[in-house]
Amino acid sequence: MHDRSTMDSLMRKIEALAREHGGRRITAVRVRLGALATMDPDHFREHFELASRGTPAEGATVEAATTQDLYGVFLLDVELET
Repeated sequence: MHDRSTMDSLMRKIEALAREHGGRRITAVRVRLGALATMDPDHFREHFELASRGTPAEGATVEAATTQDLYGVFLLDVELET
């Protein structure tokens, strides 16, 4: 359940950024995952693929790596197609 709420929150942020900047489609997303986050990079990509279905982020490239920070999922960058 926690992974789902994390992804839902992240998707809302990504979609809001796209709207704010006039993006039609999200082409790439870069995130950093805390060392104690509940997801590793591969697990994150799987959840992102499911969460993005039917949204402007569907099919986006996902770059996910871990960081020394202990907790959290940190959105670093979103690339948009206008």
